[in-house]
Amino acid sequence: MLRVRLSFLAVTLIAISIFYRIGVIQVVEGDKWAQLSEEINLQYRPVKATRGNIYGADGSLLATSLPFYRVALDPSIDKSPDWKSSVDSLSRNLAAFYKDRSANAYKRMILDARNDGKKYLILNRRQINYQEKLTMSKWPIFKKGRMGGGVIFEKIDKRYRPFKNLAGRTVGFLNEDQYGAGLEYSFNEYLQGRNGEALFQKIVGGSWKPLHDADDIKPTDGFDIVTTLDVNIQDVAESVLLKQLINKDAAFGSVIVMEVATGHIKAIANLEKNKQSHGYGEYYNYAVGEQGLTEPGSTFKLLSMMALLEEGKINLNDSVDTGNGSYKFYDRYMRDAKRGGYGMLSIREVFEKSSNVGISKLVDEHFGHQPQRFIDYIEKAKLDNPLGFQLKGEGIPYFKHPDDKNWYGTTLPWMSIGYEIKITPLQTLTLYNAVANGGRMVKPMIVQQISRGNSIEEEFETETLTRSIASNKTINTLQDLLKGVVEKGTASNISTDTYSIAGKTGTAQKLINGRYTQKYYTSFVGYFPAEKPKYSAIVVIDSPKGFNAYGGDISAPVFKEIADKIYAQDMNIQQIETKDENIVRANNEEFPYIKAGKAAELQMICNSMGISNHYAGSETWVKSSISNKSIQWVGNTVEKPLVPDVTGMTLRDALYILENKGLRVEFSGSGRVSTQSLSKGTPFKNDQIIKLSLS
Repeated sequence: MLRVRLSFLAVTLIAISIFYRIGVIQVVEGDKWAQLSEEINLQYRPVKATRGNIYGADGSLLATSLPFYRVALDPSIDKSPDWKSSVDSLSRNLAAFYKDRSANAYKRMILDARNDGKKYLILNRRQINYQEKLTMSKWPIFKKGRMGGGVIFEKIDKRYRPFKNLAGRTVGFLNEDQYGAGLEYSFNEYLQGRNGEALFQKIVGGSWKPLHDADDIKPTDGFDIVTTLDVNIQDVAESVLLKQLINKDAAFGSVIVMEVATGHIKAIANLEKNKQSHGYGEYYNYAVGEQGLTEPGSTFKLLSMMALLEEGKINLNDSVDTGNGSYKFYDRYMRDAKRGGYGMLSIREVFEKSSNVGISKLVDEHFGHQPQRFIDYIEKAKLDNPLGFQLKGEGIPYFKHPDDKNWYGTTLPWMSIGYEIKITPLQTLTLYNAVANGGRMVKPMIVQQISRGNSIEEEFETETLTRSIASNKTINTLQDLLKGVVEKGTASNISTDTYSIAGKTGTAQKLINGRYTQKYYTSFVGYFPAEKPKYSAIVVIDSPKGFNAYGGDISAPVFKEIADKIYAQDMNIQQIETKDENIVRANNEEFPYIKAGKAAELQMICNSMGISNHYAGSETWVKSSISNKSIQWVGNTVEKPLVPDVTGMTLRDALYILENKGLRVEFSGSGRVSTQSLSKGTPFKNDQIIKLSLS
């Protein structure tokens, strides 16, 4: 009985203490706990700003934030007498839209939430777009809005790229951990805007329900970025590069196209083989970044030739004995690509044929006693430091100096042909662009404007890195040498009569684990048209498989195909001369006639030559007929979704029209189009081949 009494007493004391504590919490500490509860369940939380857009140079939208919504409902808001009948209609609409449960299931879910006093019910976790939101806003209950019907459309911004993966690595990304790449990462400070702040209530399940509050701070949307990228050139660069990478089963490749005068980057393509899928994708910006730093090989010979010419001690007609293609510098042999060597060459031929022995002998002879003088020319050309490009992660060039411990007697000869140094493709292109630009080196740029609406926040102008990298005489000589490489040197396979190209091939053995291997880094860098350059470009392809893995065979054809398509599309670089391909002599008579072409251009030609011509139509493209020594223009419709008539046109005009329609063009011969394999006015399929005969 004693133990029973003691147990009863203990239980009684515990009960009294519990009731006492309840009283203290409710009465004495009530305000404290009420405030704490409010702090836990009500919070001011950030409201994300809408991220700014990224545009191409022509206004094409490269990246934008599209609004998506999650639909929720506060079933306690609507107190109208027709609420129950409206729920029936709403439930049927929800079931028909989401197709994940029946109308009765949706109705039961809404009624249960209302009966339980819930103020926040997520109807479906699937996100809807803006147009779907507009449709839903007309449904029963929803059409009364947030305050009248209790509908809550929670906005969630998603990044969207209208051109899908085009320029994917250049446009870039930014994840939740603020890790990213490309423009999205480099210009995040402008794009992200400023977040706002709003009052949220925590509900069952850990979700936060937004509440209206007078103290809410609205977010400020991010700035838009206008780039220098040309969507059409970017598309051409990627497609042509991909075709060659697949053809040669290469590890990766890069292409950069730049406007000579301004330094505006019109395209950057980086494609790398995926080891799992064996397809190609943009995973790293080798054109600009640190992993793109590599020994450039023979494209660096331009700098060596510039240094030699600036010293004023060589003449292009001087002779150099390259022997059997092998020459010993101290304990190492320098070798030419041609087995058996070139023998005696002029200095011009040394450059055009890209003789390693010839270049290294000349540089060693003139700079071997003072190697720092050679380094001075590298520094004058601004190759020893990063360019300060607008994308983060630019590679830092690597050059040895005569005072370094790893400078050997063989360093200068090997450096002169692009070994024992490391630069990115962008830095190589900048050097060649300076030669195309008459010696003026401009900084490459990819963003030209930051704006919001019609208001410009910041505008970027072309920046000159150096007024001239060499004397006018040297620049003119270098331009002549680069033309010679294409006309009769290692890139003669890409020479064309339509327009002129100037450039240099490059082939460098890959250094892997401290040893040079039989894998090659091939490149071609140059500009076009050579007489009046508008575009410069570089193509690099790493570790191509097969025979003739040289820059002239692997990278140069890619350059030419890209240049061909740019030339066909850009009417501004097609100089109109009296010897224009459109004008021919008919039966050796004095009166010229014109077959077909673009109306505005052909009229301008005729007017400048004093030829009578008449046109009353409005078609862009025309064909001609002769009447009493006067040309009558006849409209040539090419806009219809049918095969157009391109007979009589020059190849460039035919390519422009047909490729813009999605046809693949194969051609033979030269001159104007005489026949076409697909009849005019017939339907065609996208990517269908059309064969043209020119005469």
